Amino acid sequence: MADIDPADAINELAGTLRSIQDVLDLDSMRKQIEELETQVAAPDLWDEPDKAQKVTSKLSHLQGELNRVDGLSRRLDDLSVLYELAAEEADDDTRAEADKELVSLRSDIGALEVRTLLSGEYDSREALMTINSQAGGVDAADWAEMLLRMYLRWAERKGYPTEVYETSYAEEAGIKSATFAIKAPYAYGTLRGEHGTHRLVRISPFDNQGRRQTSFAGVDVVPVVEQTDHIDINEDEIRVDVYRSSGPGGQGVNTTDSAVRITHLPSGIVVSCQNERSQLQNRATAMNVLQAKLLERKRQEEAEKMSELRGATTTSWGTQIRNYVLHPYQIVKDLRTATEAGNPSAVLDGDLDQFIESEIRWMRRQESDAQ
Repeated sequence: MADIDPADAINELAGTLRSIQDVLDLDSMRKQIEELETQVAAPDLWDEPDKAQKVTSKLSHLQGELNRVDGLSRRLDDLSVLYELAAEEADDDTRAEADKELVSLRSDIGALEVRTLLSGEYDSREALMTINSQAGGVDAADWAEMLLRMYLRWAERKGYPTEVYETSYAEEAGIKSATFAIKAPYAYGTLRGEHGTHRLVRISPFDNQGRRQTSFAGVDVVPVVEQTDHIDINEDEIRVDVYRSSGPGGQGVNTTDSAVRITHLPSGIVVSCQNERSQLQNRATAMNVLQAKLLERKRQEEAEKMSELRGATTTSWGTQIRNYVLHPYQIVKDLRTATEAGNPSAVLDGDLDQFIESEIRWMRRQESDAQ
């Protein structure tokens, strides 16, 4: 850092932060916060729990965003003072502390800048994610469960509420599939680049000869539907099956046949929900998941038509996107952005931000090039 003029670096970061503030429109954000605070104060808010949860979640998100921007602005001001103090006192320790804070600020402002790139039609929505085990037998089922934990840990680190709607357990270990929601604004825009096939290479814990095994799991990310979305599903286009939920080893989860599986006959999409005790609640949740998947299919079809009109090739999100190698060396590498990390354990424990931020930037470039 010694060869970088701190004043120039701080001015550059201040300029980036001003651009971010313009894009986020802080005045509008403060006005939204005031309106939401009024709604939260209403005595009848929790008469409609779903609506109340959305209002409180949005308020919390906006307050967090505003505090984040204000905090970065204060840290920039404090950093200037810290460098001045280090220069006046010729204090190497203070200078080292200031250099460390400059690196941290550059990273934090860069992460916030990524948020301004989330301007797609559905980017502000909550996210529905489905994980499916693919090729690799029992290792793939175990890998799918590892990915489920990775995303739930990522959300937990962020303080984002989650709800697992359905888990289909494999016979020996792991899961066949799982569907869950991440209930935070911009969760879809943040996570949509995770859509695709994830590949794991390791010494199989299920192979008594200790051989290396490659296994695959698919991640599907769709935006949660809202009342303004128009997704019509006719009753004669679906088949509804009711069954008893089961856990690992075939144990019954519910005492009644309350789990619901819905098959959309025209598209072949199958969704399930088993987390509620009531069959009616499970059916309602499963219908919401089905609507979300049909909404995403509609969005993809529209994007493909636009690409064809432009004469551009369509981008497939359903291909292999990331390798997680645990043997013979340790690395996680994204095949699109070349972002890599040498600590797979941390990544699998939810430390995903560097991958998510780089893929958001990559997707934005891809979309800009296609226009």
